[in-house]
Amino acid sequence: MKKIFFIITVTGLMLSGCSKNLDIKPTQEIAEGEVFTNDANIKAALNGAYDALSSSSLLGGDMQLYSELLGSDDEIRWAGTFNEPREIWNKAILTNNGYVSATWNAAYRATNICNNIINAIDKVNEEDRDRVKGEALFIRGVIYFELVKLYGKPYSAGNTTANLGVQIVTTPTVGNISESNYVPRSTVQETYDLVVADLTTAKSLLPEENGVYATTYAASAYLSRVYLQMEDYAKARDEADAVIAGGYYALNNSYASCFNNESNTDEDIFAMQVTAQDGANDMHLFWSIPDFGGRDGDVDVEEKHLDLYEADDERLALFYLDDQDIYRSGKWQIQYRNLPVIRLAEMYLTRAECNFRLGTAVGDSPENDIDVIRSRAGLGSLDELSLDDIILERHLELAHEGQRVHDIKRLKGSADGFAYDANEMVFPIPISQINAVGATILQQNDGY
Repeated sequence: MKKIFFIITVTGLMLSGCSKNLDIKPTQEIAEGEVFTNDANIKAALNGAYDALSSSSLLGGDMQLYSELLGSDDEIRWAGTFNEPREIWNKAILTNNGYVSATWNAAYRATNICNNIINAIDKVNEEDRDRVKGEALFIRGVIYFELVKLYGKPYSAGNTTANLGVQIVTTPTVGNISESNYVPRSTVQETYDLVVADLTTAKSLLPEENGVYATTYAASAYLSRVYLQMEDYAKARDEADAVIAGGYYALNNSYASCFNNESNTDEDIFAMQVTAQDGANDMHLFWSIPDFGGRDGDVDVEEKHLDLYEADDERLALFYLDDQDIYRSGKWQIQYRNLPVIRLAEMYLTRAECNFRLGTAVGDSPENDIDVIRSRAGLGSLDELSLDDIILERHLELAHEGQRVHDIKRLKGSADGFAYDANEMVFPIPISQINAVGATILQQNDGY
């Protein structure tokens, strides 16, 4: 997204990305309806939806942090003083965890902005209508995908038509909501169906070029992630291949140049924009150290992770020691830098894995795709490529970017002794929301 100041002056759209305070009201409300009455206001609201998506509680860092803490498996350690992230790392989350509640609340406020935009799309100038609708659908689809991965059992656990996903709310709400707006949780399958529908429609409506905002390729990249979680390898492969074949993105010359950037690089398919004036990056806040504007180094990188790399791997060289001889991730070192959400390298890794599983070579062979990734890291070709090799390359390339627990879940692995489908690997539904809506409508997850 190119840098804009996502400011909506209407009460109810001013979203705080830093607050982790509990919200005791249901969170699909917008106070003023007149914001959606004309082209200019709807486009301003779309900026507000991007702002909400990039808040710290969503893709401004916390969702990525959650994935890494849940999937830590002794490769990282939460050393910070904040107890809520420690609960996530320990897989002992309380139902009143402020971070878990803040993410839920921020997500539903953001999707309601999108719902209102979609509902009022006929008021947008005709030449911009498809793009605006596509962006709103993209944001809504992304948020529901990220929510269901955290608050529902993994797709790989099966029983997708019975296991509960999240509340699906597509009807716009303006003003204080009433009991008529309360909806139960949909199933995991129903949630994924909505995500696929939103992103597929967004893909058809969005342009190839859209500055730093959502594009047709960003929708394809996210669809590739969705299909991979669903173990639909053919569709995951084809969406990844569409991004690569589009030619709008290219791998950066060095691995280190993918991070700590003030603007998007050629490799960034979608990234959160951060400056000293606007934007959040909680990955920097918690992973960096005071020398670079971070906290006290809340996340330690352990030897178990470092030992996975070959000695001359440039990805290993990006880690650095602080003054206490503790390793830190160099990806999130410098303050006020963009936060990559999807990079082109991931598309090569997805295409390689899916082609390998299917015995195909759509776009290129798995060997060549993995060579592309390894070569950029300063490594040579592997003698004989295996699925384990591909999975390891994905682990190393995307380390600490918010994908770890989701890969563990789809691959039916474990972390810190907890199975991929354990109750402890799923977030609780915030107790504040259950109290507001009622336990008979909003059902809690097993184990809480």
